[in-house]
Amino acid sequence: MVQNKVKECREAAGLTQEELSKKAGISRTMISKLETDKKADCKVSTMLAIARVLERPVSDIFLV
Repeated sequence: MVQNKVKECREAAGLTQEELSKKAGISRTMISKLETDKKADCKVSTMLAIARVLERPVSDIFLV
């Protein structure tokens, strides 16, 4: 399991879930799941895509 700060980082970037979803190529449902279940599992590719859009290191968003 991976703990995360997706919501906090997304809001700091001024993005909606929908905007992050489209820019990262990930479903809005997955973004929502990550934000509500702070220990949700996700693929490394998902973590990298979110970090790229938010312009932050993966380690700032996801705590492995």
